[in-house]
Amino acid sequence: MGDLDDDTTIFSTLKSFKSLISRPDRSLLEPEPAYGRSDLQKLYTQRVEMEEAAERIRSHTSLLQLTQEKQQMELSHKRARIELEKEAHISSRDLQRQVDRNQDLQKIEELESERQRLEEQNNILEMRLERHNLQGDYDPVKTKVVHFRLNPTCVAKQQRAEELEHLKVECERLRERLRKMESGGTVTSDDITLIIPPSQEILDLRKQMESAELKNQRLKEVFQKKIQEFRTVCYVLTGYQIDITVENQYRLTSVYAERMEDSLLFKSSGPVGSGNMQLLETDFSRTLTELVDLHLFHQKSIPVFLSAVTLDLFSRQTVA
Repeated sequence: MGDLDDDTTIFSTLKSFKSLISRPDRSLLEPEPAYGRSDLQKLYTQRVEMEEAAERIRSHTSLLQLTQEKQQMELSHKRARIELEKEAHISSRDLQRQVDRNQDLQKIEELESERQRLEEQNNILEMRLERHNLQGDYDPVKTKVVHFRLNPTCVAKQQRAEELEHLKVECERLRERLRKMESGGTVTSDDITLIIPPSQEILDLRKQMESAELKNQRLKEVFQKKIQEFRTVCYVLTGYQIDITVENQYRLTSVYAERMEDSLLFKSSGPVGSGNMQLLETDFSRTLTELVDLHLFHQKSIPVFLSAVTLDLFSRQTVA
């Protein structure tokens, strides 16, 4: 209602202003009448009212312009939002289509892999079927086999079964004879075919076995004696006592060692007889770092290393 009153006031003011402008200039047509003080006051009041009306018109015009611009901006924003929503919807639809297409491609790849696997299985089964056919197998539903009345295979199977039964009976009979002999019983006339070695031959065999055992024992004693003799000679000539701790592992103890625990441990690192030996770390070997670096790492000579250790231990005892 306020806007309607303002518009009515503006229109009435404009109409008055228009009528005032459209009046002919009486100063040109007729001489200017003489105004009184009250007339001048009225003219001044009308002029002030007209200026106020014009100011209200300008303000209202500016307000209408701002309102129109605001509506245009809102309309532009609404259009932009609609466009963005439309583009987002299109992008979402395209993305969903891409996802569906990727899923379809993945399913196609899985189906292709499954098809290849089934083809490989089918080929394997066909090869097996062909091999079975070549070996004489057949499908009883599709193939009818005619057998001879006097089939050689059946005759051979029957003969084999009879021979097997005969051998079983013979084996049982021999077992019974053996049980009788072990129990010291008499052998019947049916057992004449069994050959029993004479007692003198059994005694001779026992004597030969005892002689072989005695010879083996003597060889062991001689072998042990020779081993001990060889170890003693090695100990005297090289200055090291060599003991086998485990398989392919040897402990060397010097004759000049200050303690029994001062020993070197070597392990064979190659095939048997290759001569490849490796020094294992011990408490004693940790004290020989310089000799190990010089003779084993640089010179790569185990005999020189052992000689250097012997000289070092000998010099310690001499100085002491």
